[in-house]
Amino acid sequence: MKKLFILLLLGCISISSFAKDFAAQKQETFIANLLSQQVSQQISVKNSVSALLKRSPEQVEIVVSAALSLYPDEYKQIMQGAIEAEPALTCDVIHAVMAANVATYQEVTAIAIAAEPAYAAEIINSVAENKPLEVENIVRVAITTEPFVSADIFDQIMHTYPERMIEVLTGAIKAVPEQVESLVQSALAWFPHEGEQVVTTAIASSKATQAENIVNAAIDSGYDEKSAVAAALSAGANKASFAKQE
Repeated sequence: MKKLFILLLLGCISISSFAKDFAAQKQETFIANLLSQQVSQQISVKNSVSALLKRSPEQVEIVVSAALSLYPDEYKQIMQGAIEAEPALTCDVIHAVMAANVATYQEVTAIAIAAEPAYAAEIINSVAENKPLEVENIVRVAITTEPFVSADIFDQIMHTYPERMIEVLTGAIKAVPEQVESLVQSALAWFPHEGEQVVTTAIASSKATQAENIVNAAIDSGYDEKSAVAAALSAGANKASFAKQE
């Protein structure tokens, strides 16, 4: 009797799962047909996606997936339309696009940041979930795309990925090298006991002419002067740059 009950239960679960899969597939086909009709009427892919998601934001994954299946080369328009329809869907849009494998993670990052810079931290997090070894480049692309919010992006990512401090700092410096001093100070505000790593990373990621400014920024942030100079020299800075400190 128990075996019969278990078999019946498994059968019900299988039927239920099949029914859900069939319903999802049917819904995706319906949405794909809607998109095709709208595009055939000279409505852009971007506007078509946006219109659908404004009416049914909960269908974001199905709409984006269907659109990418139909128009894989229009991933930029699809992302823009989806994000503009509902900015809160940005992370869902990124996951769907990354899963479809139609664009590089750099392109996905840049498009999403440009479309909704207020969600910069969430965007970086979402892309990094798919590309955990590329945090440095993700940060670099994000800040390069929206340099005016570089400080906010930097602070939020430092908070999210404290264990990736070196990669985050390196990516930020490569994106906005002219801001290296403020980046050093921000990094030391987050990690006051990591002065050596901060200075050596900044020196290694910057032009030689920035060495003195980097050291001074570290000293101004409370890092010991002799230690700051020693760290800079160990990273390859010219000793002549620090004659005054010595």
